[in-house]
Amino acid sequence: MSLKQQSIAGFKWSAIENVAVRGVQFLLGLVLARLLDPSDFGVVGLLTIFITISQTFTEGGVSNALIRKTDKSDADYSTAFYFNVAVGAVCYVILFVISPWVARFFDAGILSPLLKVLGLSVFFNSLFVVPVAKLTSEMDFKWQTIAALIAVVVSGGTGVVLAYLGYGVWALVWQTVIMAFVKGVILLVYSKWMPLLVFSRTSFKYLLSFGSKLVASNLLFTIYSQITTILIGKFYSTSDLGYYTRGRQFAGLPVDVFTGVLGKVTFPVLSRLQDNDVELIRVYRKFIRLTSLVCVFGLILLASVAKPLVIVLLTEKWTECVIYLQLFCIALLLDHITRLNLNLLQVKGRSDLYLRLEIIKRIVSIAMMLAALPFGIIYLCLSLIVYSVFAFFVNTYYTGKLFNLSCWVQLKDMAKYLLASVVACAPSLALNWLPVGNSLVQLLAGVGISVAIYWFMMRKDEQMGELIGMVKNALR
Repeated sequence: MSLKQQSIAGFKWSAIENVAVRGVQFLLGLVLARLLDPSDFGVVGLLTIFITISQTFTEGGVSNALIRKTDKSDADYSTAFYFNVAVGAVCYVILFVISPWVARFFDAGILSPLLKVLGLSVFFNSLFVVPVAKLTSEMDFKWQTIAALIAVVVSGGTGVVLAYLGYGVWALVWQTVIMAFVKGVILLVYSKWMPLLVFSRTSFKYLLSFGSKLVASNLLFTIYSQITTILIGKFYSTSDLGYYTRGRQFAGLPVDVFTGVLGKVTFPVLSRLQDNDVELIRVYRKFIRLTSLVCVFGLILLASVAKPLVIVLLTEKWTECVIYLQLFCIALLLDHITRLNLNLLQVKGRSDLYLRLEIIKRIVSIAMMLAALPFGIIYLCLSLIVYSVFAFFVNTYYTGKLFNLSCWVQLKDMAKYLLASVVACAPSLALNWLPVGNSLVQLLAGVGISVAIYWFMMRKDEQMGELIGMVKNALR
């Protein structure tokens, strides 16, 4: 298969995984949001930082190091597998030991047993990092899709049943653990790969050299992205944290789904072009336009219909998260370009520059958050908007030097999609001020009008044509 054919095949399965899996997760999340209270989501949100930091160590750098390596061997995969599993086991032991201190810090005794159980997901996740890296490197996303879909259905169904039976926050905890376990078992069984009894020092040195910088970078990002959870959980109520995390999850949906589809494909594709800068940048700019076509419109539309959407899907008890959802949508407008810029640095093997950028950005972002915190959660969200603009210009600095690809060129690739999205979504935003009593009518009318206008404006766009072709291929 040619690289283009492999990319299309990868897009097909990655699209099925992200759309189907996230669609099921979204629907199950709506059911859980109706069965549980915002404070239940806030309690689990308090533990998120400890789980995500642990997962950063188990999957942060080894996976990308394997994907980028052009002469991978069974010794490389086996070495990475044993290292990951050992790190996962150590992380779980640490989480188990510190759980009482976490409960005391947040003055919530329930957090100790919750963290002891939730930490199991970290170990289970460490089991399938290498099988996923192997399948991704081979542009084979079929089994990843099947495993993820089965896992989310089984775990989500279990969570809904437990919530219905009155287990409260434990429903969310067991949902996470069961999903990691089921996905890990399926990938280990059906990836047709088993580790050899080999641990190569040469492989370990390479993985550690490249991966350690990515782990450090991802660790900084994780701490940054989750530090607001700690601050809100410490100084505000768990209900406030529940509204905040729900707004963030909704806003991240358009970006996470589409960049999730392309993200798995772009890195191995760009890695194969790492020695051809002209072709690398051509494909990279195409990815910018393609992601902008979908992500920018999705975010602006989501911000425009935020109020009726929340009322229809989550009921009136979640209306306080509307403003957070809208602010997060604005903060994420440049996120897809920022992610692609970091991919370029990894493709060229410059994990040192990746780490340097992350250090600079996190120092600035944490200072912004600490300055905004005393004024309330709204100002905290506003600081994220300011930071997103700063992060974009910082991230494009090195790609500008390495490839003569300035931030203004990248903004130009995105600009027409931003302008078209604002024009298309203006009517759906205006509907919020009209005396329409039915939120469902507001939602359907707003989405329908905006999608129709955007389609009319973009129908002759080259990226729209390619996207339609990819979707048709995936449907076949």
